[in-house]
Amino acid sequence: MCNVQELVKKESKLLPLKAFNFLIYGTVVIFTSFFQLYLQDAGMNKLEIGSLMALGPFVSLIANPFWTFWSDRMQNARRILLFMMTGTLLLIQFVFHAGTYNMIYLAMILFFFFQSPLFAQSNTLILGYISDKPQHFSTFRNWGSIGWAVIAITAGILIDQVGISRLSFLITGLLLLAIGTVLLLLPPLRAASETPPIRLRGFGKIVINRYVIAFIVLGMLVSVPNSMNNTFMSLYITELGGSKTMVGLAVFLSSFLEVAVLLLFHRYLKRSLSTLIGCLTLVSVLFCVRWLLMAGAAHPLEVAIIQIMHCLTFGGYFFVGTQVVSQLVPPVHRASAQSLFTLTWSGISGMIGSLAGGWLFQNFGGQAMYNIGFMLAMFGAIGFGIMWYWLRFQGHHPKPDSPEEELEELLEEEYR
Repeated sequence: MCNVQELVKKESKLLPLKAFNFLIYGTVVIFTSFFQLYLQDAGMNKLEIGSLMALGPFVSLIANPFWTFWSDRMQNARRILLFMMTGTLLLIQFVFHAGTYNMIYLAMILFFFFQSPLFAQSNTLILGYISDKPQHFSTFRNWGSIGWAVIAITAGILIDQVGISRLSFLITGLLLLAIGTVLLLLPPLRAASETPPIRLRGFGKIVINRYVIAFIVLGMLVSVPNSMNNTFMSLYITELGGSKTMVGLAVFLSSFLEVAVLLLFHRYLKRSLSTLIGCLTLVSVLFCVRWLLMAGAAHPLEVAIIQIMHCLTFGGYFFVGTQVVSQLVPPVHRASAQSLFTLTWSGISGMIGSLAGGWLFQNFGGQAMYNIGFMLAMFGAIGFGIMWYWLRFQGHHPKPDSPEEELEELLEEEYR
């Protein structure tokens, strides 16, 4: 009985951590799903919206290492996260009240500098709190997925009632709740979570690994259309006559099965490299089907239903891609390889997708944008198919490090 009470007490202490993850993911989904509609209502065209949203992944290339450095230096992820959320809260006010295009671009650069690394730092915070506890990281991360889905559909209904001009009030309210949860309910956290070091030498080893480079290039072909969709799906729905509620429903349907899909992949997917690449081929084919269906959609409800495929396509690609990277490089370089994977998938591809998608949508329409997305994903699927065939019959034979390099790396690890 005493053990049960202690377990319940420990669980209750971490409830604010789940609430924080719920709120911070909900805040971000409102911004990523509805801000484009606000910009369109303010008079910006598709190309201007795309170029503005492309600032996010561009600024994140600088912001992520900057905040990671200070989090490691201060050994206080909670304080860094509070500082970032406060900066996000203040700068979002400037974004919504900027009087000229130049001012909104400047405000967005500063805003993204504080906002874009929030997910990474929130993960660091969670790992710090549970480092000496039996709870799994996924337990807390799943609350973020729930917040993403629930708040998206709720926000769509509210925005339809109060108008898109009140979007800033929703974002501000959720941010204040998230800040209050961390500031008032979470105990101080002094120690940062232990993360594997990222080695500059690791990037040099990676860029001469033909399998990694092929995986990265093919992955960008698949991820650029996904970035286009993330940026412009809400505008596509409204052009087909859909409401803000329909936008919220589409986002909800795109994420409500995400947890189940990840659990299935984790439990049943074999970890052999050829099997993983074969799975990426199938996922890329599903991306092709998804973009073809989006291009042919004639009703906003069709777009919302098609978004259910996001759980399998995006969730599957990111999970399998992470496993592939871990097998393509030796353990000592995995942190560098995973960083490169994230950089190209969400950073570089995000910039290209927003800019190219804006230009295509503005000049040729949403259907053309999705048709181009289908072609890019098709080339990616063909490339992964060839890669699977090669690995299936030729095998993967990485060139081992020399004994001198292995010894030097072991000495560096011992020193750290």
